[in-house]
Formats: sequence, structure tokens, C-alpha cells
Amino acid sequence: MSENKTTSVTSPTESTARTIIALTNPKSSSNVGGAMRAAGCYDAQKVVYSGDRFNRAVRLAADTQKVHEIVPLVHYEDLLTALEPGMKLVCVDLIEGAIPLPNFEHPENAMYLFGPEDGTIKQQVINKADAVVYIPTIGCMNLAASVNVVLYDKLAKSQQHQLDNDLIKKSRDRNNKIKVKELKYQKNTIKEAKRLELEKLNASK
Repeated sequence: MSENKTTSVTSPTESTARTIIALTNPKSSSNVGGAMRAAGCYDAQKVVYSGDRFNRAVRLAADTQKVHEIVPLVHYEDLLTALEPGMKLVCVDLIEGAIPLPNFEHPENAMYLFGPEDGTIKQQVINKADAVVYIPTIGCMNLAASVNVVLYDKLAKSQQHQLDNDLIKKSRDRNNKIKVKELKYQKNTIKEAKRLELEKLNASK
């Protein structure tokens, strides 16, 4: 195991949930950079990768917000050794018999293992997975896009996501002062979202 010297091991939040993104022998620095950006946006704690095709871990082409200073990027000879105690292994690939992502219930602590851009996850790894998931698209998405979709799906199904203007103000470009006019459809949509959030909160008590 080798860790990029420019990375930090500090978790970006107080959440007890743990999420690791595992990339199988990635070849594109932009895809790894995109995965790092997704990890920072969706509160994953670490990105790990295997193989020797990616050797530009310090200067990531797509890492425009220096996410590598917050989210560790670590190389492992065997990605399965990156699994932490109590963590589930979720393989994400177009595998026959896999669960479609919309139907998947995410474990709180999980390592999401993705196949390479030009290949698939090996059978022996699939055999050790706690779950195998696929994204139901026509054709296949690139690696970084797949990481974003899976992490967003986990966030959307969790109890921890934030739905208000404070998040928008914190995340948007500082020069963005645009506001949406109050429209009937928008008001009803926000009202329904808040109602669903309240139902989820009450159900969890």
C-alpha cells in the first residue's frame, strides 16, 4: 500500500458512516480526478486504486478544487485489503444477475468497487462481494460518471442529505447570485419534498 504524500487522512465531516471508492487499475487521470471530486462532493472518506497504469496521483487533471488535500488517494496492490472492519463490499459493474441501482438499499458503511474503463471486475472479486450493482443505462458510462451516480443515489436515499438554500449558498460559485422565482410547481415540489423528509424522520424514530 502506498499513499500519496499530498493527501490528508482527515474526514471532511462528523458523520459516522464510512464510504470508500475503489478503482480497479484505472488508466485515465481525468477519471480518477473526477472520482476524487465526486468523493469530496458526496462525503466519501477515501479513494483507493490498484494497478500501475495511473501514475499521476499528485497532479490530477480534473481535480480543480484540490480535493486531494481533503480526501486521501491511496494505492493498494489488492483492493480487498482496503476494506475496513464492518464494511460491506459493493461491486459496481454491468454483471448478469446484479441489482439495478434504483432498487438497491445502500449499507451505511461500504466500499464501492468499480471496474476499469476498458474491462470488468474479476470473477474472484465478484464472488467475495456482499452486493453487486449495475446502473441501468443504455450503453455504459465512463468511470467518473458512474462514481457520481452511485454516490448521489446513496445520498438521495439516506437521512443525512440537506435540502435548503444554505447548501446552495455554500456550494455555488461566489459570483452566482441568481434566484428562482416562486412558481406554483416549484412551491408544490418543495412542499412535497419536505413532507417526504418528515415521513422518513418519523419512520426512523
